[in-house]
Amino acid sequence: MEPTNALIGVVGKTNVGKSTFFSAATEIDVPIENRPFVTIEPNVGIGYARKKCVHVELGLPSCNAANSVCRNGERFIPVKLMDVAGLVPGAHQGRGLGNKFLDDLRRADVFLLIVDASGSTSPEGVVSSPGTYDPIEEIKFVITEIDEWIYQSVEKDWDKFLKQYSIGAIKDPLESFSQRLSGFGINKEQVEMALNNLKISYNELFKISKEDLKNLLKEIRRLTKPMVIVANKIDIPESEKNLEKIRNYFKEYPVVPASAAAELFLRKLGKKNAIDYIPGDYDFKIKAGEIDSKTKGILELIKNNIMDKFKGTGVVQSINEALFNSLKLIPVYPVEDINKFTDKKNRVLPDVILIPKGSTAKDLAGKIHTDLANTFLYAINAKNKQRIGANYLLNENDVIKIVAASGKG
Repeated sequence: MEPTNALIGVVGKTNVGKSTFFSAATEIDVPIENRPFVTIEPNVGIGYARKKCVHVELGLPSCNAANSVCRNGERFIPVKLMDVAGLVPGAHQGRGLGNKFLDDLRRADVFLLIVDASGSTSPEGVVSSPGTYDPIEEIKFVITEIDEWIYQSVEKDWDKFLKQYSIGAIKDPLESFSQRLSGFGINKEQVEMALNNLKISYNELFKISKEDLKNLLKEIRRLTKPMVIVANKIDIPESEKNLEKIRNYFKEYPVVPASAAAELFLRKLGKKNAIDYIPGDYDFKIKAGEIDSKTKGILELIKNNIMDKFKGTGVVQSINEALFNSLKLIPVYPVEDINKFTDKKNRVLPDVILIPKGSTAKDLAGKIHTDLANTFLYAINAKNKQRIGANYLLNENDVIKIVAASGKG
């Protein structure tokens, strides 16, 4: 049982710190150099979202986290991240590693768009002085490349669709169009929502212009592939100046200030037992006699210029933003014993599942095991011991026992 099936795509221009962000989030070593196209094959690893563990709310001394990790009362919930080759202008036309990059991202549920907020990376990924380039243009170009990629993928089949429709070979335009987009992880309900938003009727779908098709696909992408802008290199003075500009220009996207390099540095020191640091914390503690004066100086800069100003390095905060706000997932804890909050192995709150807000008790049963959904009888809210039905809407940090005829609750 996986905590979440969501896939976060780490996207951006080449050489803006994507691989550093990925390494910091997953603690997987990947090539990190100041030159374009260091990342060729996509890197896939596990990062962690962070939430206060429900055992704290329940007044329990600890838990036995199994499919996740609990540290100092904080539950770290694993999620899959994919870091792909960086984009250059014209990527959707095959420039650089464009087509490969974009195809790797088909199944991503949400994007973390890493941007060099200091403006020190050219469109081609060449490092320059801070302030040389405009991060707003960088973000616009990445979003445009993704939209153009989706459009070109669909547009190449459009004339074929129109011909089939004209001879009566397509009976259900919505179904046929949705099937074409299924390879992007897009479903029929999402296509319907986009059509309704743009006031396009299903029967008019194959009569719209190419420009209207492009706008429709942009709306579908907006609904189905939400983005979080990660303003990386926030410790550089030019970045802080650009942060509000980015937020004011891209009001529809959340913007998280970040320093992937600082997070990576802290995690490496934590592994060496030189500092006490829990990812996502606003602070760290230096262990006496464990580090030299140079390292202490770097840590002081990280604390003063990043941690104190921005309440953390932004890496865990970006993942939290993507899962909990953009995808609107909530943590729910399934248990077997509603009094001890344990599973069949007598483990306290071993598992946490991230499920979309608005999901029901029966939806949770299906996430645990398909048989539980098929033979669902009822559920019990372990917090108040009340029996609940299949249509009960789950709340964040609910602790739920599923009762099913199969006996697999």
